[in-house]
Amino acid sequence: MIIAVTYDNGVINQHFGKTQYMKIYETNDSKEIQKVHLESMGKHTHHGIAGYIKEIGVDVLICGGLGQGAVDALEAAGITIYAGNTGNCDSAVISYLNGTMVQNSKANCNHHHEHH
Repeated sequence: MIIAVTYDNGVINQHFGKTQYMKIYETNDSKEIQKVHLESMGKHTHHGIAGYIKEIGVDVLICGGLGQGAVDALEAAGITIYAGNTGNCDSAVISYLNGTMVQNSKANCNHHHEHH
């Protein structure tokens, strides 16, 4: 399984569409972390991130805030969403792997952005 966490200096980035990096955790069938690395989102923003992380094999996304468009794109890509999280990325993944993180795929970002 591959888990992606929106990343900002060790903590969960609170804006999915503007995250510059995802911290990627690859686990085995025993839910042990086998590999961790940072993946640059580069030119991918808002609508493109969901497709890109699906291309690299992500199954689960742990994030802070995200809007309905992102929810729709992630769900269409078959990625399970754990939204509304804060704090340390590594601690969040451990919580997920231990089964103590509550699954939440509701949009929780309702402010408007200027898209160019």
